[in-house]
Amino acid sequence: MKIYLVRHGIAVEGLVRGITRDSERPLTDEGITEMKVVARGLKLMGVSPDLVVASPLVRTKQTADIIQTELGGELTTCDALTPGVTSGNVFKFLKKYPNSHEIFLVGHEPDMGELVKEMVGAGFEFTLPFQKGGVCCVEVADLPPTMPGILKWLITPRIFTSLLKA
Repeated sequence: MKIYLVRHGIAVEGLVRGITRDSERPLTDEGITEMKVVARGLKLMGVSPDLVVASPLVRTKQTADIIQTELGGELTTCDALTPGVTSGNVFKFLKKYPNSHEIFLVGHEPDMGELVKEMVGAGFEFTLPFQKGGVCCVEVADLPPTMPGILKWLITPRIFTSLLKA
């Protein structure tokens, strides 16, 4: 099973223009454009998700929508992916989708890095910071992982942009 972990794209900074809560912050125009490049790059790599799961925050739902529009798959939200995620709740949610073999999880930092750490069985000192719009692929045999998964790759938006220009 392949799990793709995605940090949301570039979002509006702070509470401006009528935004009263952090959860309402949308992607900027730059963030939307960058996520479309990321999604096109993933499509060229042959990524084809069965399921795209987003945190309920606006910026992650927008990021997930861009990914799902380009790549397909069922789109849903999961409260377990809100900031401060606990892997147990995420894995419990994913048990509802036993036939999904390529799953996107769209969330926040440092939570995405922490999920990777748990899936690969890394030690306390392991950190994997995600840039906004960054995507990581981890292969696992099952969820929750009963044995360490394999970190296949981590790609930043800048790399996707370079790949599409080549």
